Amino acid sequence: MPHSITKEEVLKYHEGGKIGIEITKPCNSARDLSMAYTPGVAEPCLQIAKEPAAAYRYTNKDNLVAVITNGTAVLGLGDIGPLASKPVMEGKSVLFKKFARVDAFDIEIDETDPEKFVAICKALEPTFGGINLEDIKAPECFEIEEKLKKATNIPVMHDDQHGTAIITTAGLINALELTGKDIAKMKIVVIGAGAAGIACARMYRLLGAKQIVMIDSKGVVHSKREDLNPYKAEFALDTDDRTLQEAMKGADMVLGLSKAGLVSKDMVASMAPNPIIFALANPIPEILPEVVAEVRDDVMMGTGRSDYPNQVNNVLGFPFIFRGALDVRATAITEGMKMAAAKALADLAKEPVPRYVKDAYGGMDLKFGPDYLIPKPFDKRVLVWESSAVARAAYEEGVAQIESFDFCKYRAKLAAGIDLIMVEGC
Repeated sequence: MPHSITKEEVLKYHEGGKIGIEITKPCNSARDLSMAYTPGVAEPCLQIAKEPAAAYRYTNKDNLVAVITNGTAVLGLGDIGPLASKPVMEGKSVLFKKFARVDAFDIEIDETDPEKFVAICKALEPTFGGINLEDIKAPECFEIEEKLKKATNIPVMHDDQHGTAIITTAGLINALELTGKDIAKMKIVVIGAGAAGIACARMYRLLGAKQIVMIDSKGVVHSKREDLNPYKAEFALDTDDRTLQEAMKGADMVLGLSKAGLVSKDMVASMAPNPIIFALANPIPEILPEVVAEVRDDVMMGTGRSDYPNQVNNVLGFPFIFRGALDVRATAITEGMKMAAAKALADLAKEPVPRYVKDAYGGMDLKFGPDYLIPKPFDKRVLVWESSAVARAAYEEGVAQIESFDFCKYRAKLAAGIDLIMVEGC
């Protein structure tokens, strides 16, 4: 917790909850009441009964996401259960609304059995336009997401997996450009074989990575181990590396999704020239940037913290991905849509940074380079770049339920909604 925020201030902020319901139509007269409820409400009900797709026109389904958890893996807090996780899920709903104008409602489910959890979520499909799964422990989270995607006809995404993957992939794309490295020849070390680690590794493979060394609590995930679940086994390498220290030798990149202090100076010193380090343990990363600087000056580094360059923040992903998916009535969130989001973020980082963004970060001179690989969350243009890229990918991949899609018009609509006068590069 930042030193400027006290426990008392935080608890006061959360009193009464952080989200509510907003009425979007007039309800000030007997006539309005008849329109909102009985008898007038029968008309849209009949339209939807005749044509289910009409729900996207006559209800809030086209702009409503469920943030669903069972509280078994709450970031930094562990298995605290569904009730204790509610403030986090409310916070997620706040971010959906703040950054992408998506209405979201938190649902905490007291169920750990994957089959039953999926059945409950499936039963909620008529209400929502999309489902954001959150803070569900591995490996159950993989099974739940996979089964729920097959069982529903709305976009489903477990953000703990894919959010980090999308944001770090954006940073990696730009780091590759600046270093001139060939991802197919890189040795990439992923510390942490949970939901996020496996999702990141999968996305790096899609980008072209061939050698990914995954580390779990027992060491390197290698082909001779017999204790691997199917998700870890997917990344079991035929390698002599057994420890993190051995894996770090000659590594071109390390992604930390583990705990503070796990990476040493000696490990950093043993890496290949111009290495990339994303140390994302919070609140204290696997190794601090100032400690890395004591060893070498050719490192491109990111953390999960806002007080260092290249913050990997999932808020750069999920609100805008769902915005694009909802706007084209996507039936799924595909790998292509996720990669489109990552590439859009990478492209935006190369654009001149507006003054209001610099002011939000203390007047920092933000420009594309080793210390600015990823856009800042308060850059309003993220909505335009990322959501439009996701929507276009959904349409091109055939998962959108709209007859036609005009990319430039959609970007202009997004820009108008946040008072951006001009949309570059359409």
